[in-house]
Amino acid sequence: MPGKEPDPDPQLDQATPAAEPAEARAAEAAPASPAEGALQPEPQAPAAAPERGEPKAEPPSCPLHLAVEDVNDNSVSLTWKAPEQEGSTGLDGYLVECCKDGTADWVAANKELVLSTRYTIRNLTSGDRLQIRVKAVNAGGMSVPAVLEQPVVIREILEHPKIRVPRHLRQTYIRPAGEVVNLLIPFQGKPRPQVSWSKDGQPLDPKRVTVRNGDRDTIFFIRKAERSDSGQYQLSVKIDRLEDKATIDIRVIEQPGPPENLKLVDVWGFNVALEWSLPKDNGNTALKGYTVQKSDRKSGQWFTVLERCPRPSCTVSDLIIGNSYSFRVFSENACGHSATAAVTTELAHIRKPEIAYKPEKYLGRDFSEPPKFTQPLADRSTTRGYNTQLFCCVRAFPKPKIIWLKNQTEIREDPKYIAVINEGVCSLEIRKPSPFDGGVYTCKAINPLGEASVDCRLDVKVPQ
Repeated sequence: MPGKEPDPDPQLDQATPAAEPAEARAAEAAPASPAEGALQPEPQAPAAAPERGEPKAEPPSCPLHLAVEDVNDNSVSLTWKAPEQEGSTGLDGYLVECCKDGTADWVAANKELVLSTRYTIRNLTSGDRLQIRVKAVNAGGMSVPAVLEQPVVIREILEHPKIRVPRHLRQTYIRPAGEVVNLLIPFQGKPRPQVSWSKDGQPLDPKRVTVRNGDRDTIFFIRKAERSDSGQYQLSVKIDRLEDKATIDIRVIEQPGPPENLKLVDVWGFNVALEWSLPKDNGNTALKGYTVQKSDRKSGQWFTVLERCPRPSCTVSDLIIGNSYSFRVFSENACGHSATAAVTTELAHIRKPEIAYKPEKYLGRDFSEPPKFTQPLADRSTTRGYNTQLFCCVRAFPKPKIIWLKNQTEIREDPKYIAVINEGVCSLEIRKPSPFDGGVYTCKAINPLGEASVDCRLDVKVPQ
């Protein structure tokens, strides 16, 4: 009809939208390996233009912490973490790309986007050095790529690097100053790993430390240790991006300095109290204690009175009256005693105490008592012609007079009778008695305080 605008060419309208699927199919047909010469895939087709008023989709941020997990002679395994910002439309996946070191020919390693944060590139050529990067993709486009800092060498790692730290080096290794430090630390790894040493994060001083690396161990050698050699030494064993680390803590010690400010605090009786301060230099290790010695001014010889005293003070006892003493103190650590000692500036005089003897008033005890028989006479029977004795015990003070009686008649100086008293034991011996000698015998004790007596009967039998 006249005035009507001509219809657009239908062939032209269909050609443009068909181009994008054709390019997408070409990208999907691209090979997954750089060895196969795959071309870098085109980004995903952009989404349809947003309607008026809708916000435009934004690409995600860069993936995080891209790292090599494992390498062998035909593949490399990668890991990474999701980006901090995935965009308003969410994350569609990741694109892994690689190229040979020294070129800029980036090719895709995955035909389709992967959602996992782990991927293995396969069918690689042994010996190649590859640069690798990872991009995050969503409807808004591709992120800035996360790129490995160093190229990856495609070769087989038969044995991962591992440091075998000896047990005595797992804690602080202590050596006295002036001695040799010779450490042998074995490790494992195939192919032969790269071994490096550092001290507190800095390279070693070749004038102080000698390092010799072998296929299976490394030797750390210091000919003459000094305190400046103390510190933490880091050992690294590395094969490509696989690495093992160990820290060796070395401490070089020496004799401590002497204690400071030794003072004579007090003197009393046979005792002396001493105090001192810690030494300025502990020899780079903890102190074990202090050794205290005394010297008599008369002899001038030093004798140890305390060993490994844990505190900076002590009391010295059992000193001799009338002598004067000097004292000195050594500090001690694992390397030994200090070269010098702290000595008291004044003498300790042990004076004899002034004692005034005052005799105690003693009231003598009065032991006077009248006679008392503690063991009486016992009746006896004897045979004619056989000697017999009568016994009794008496206690009295003053010593009593003993009188023997027979039938109430005092026995005087008669050779037939022998009377004896010894330590209060009274005895009367009757020699060859006859029936006439039988009767009642009495022992009487008399002193100024009184008298006492005991009786017994004696029977003399005539044998038939």
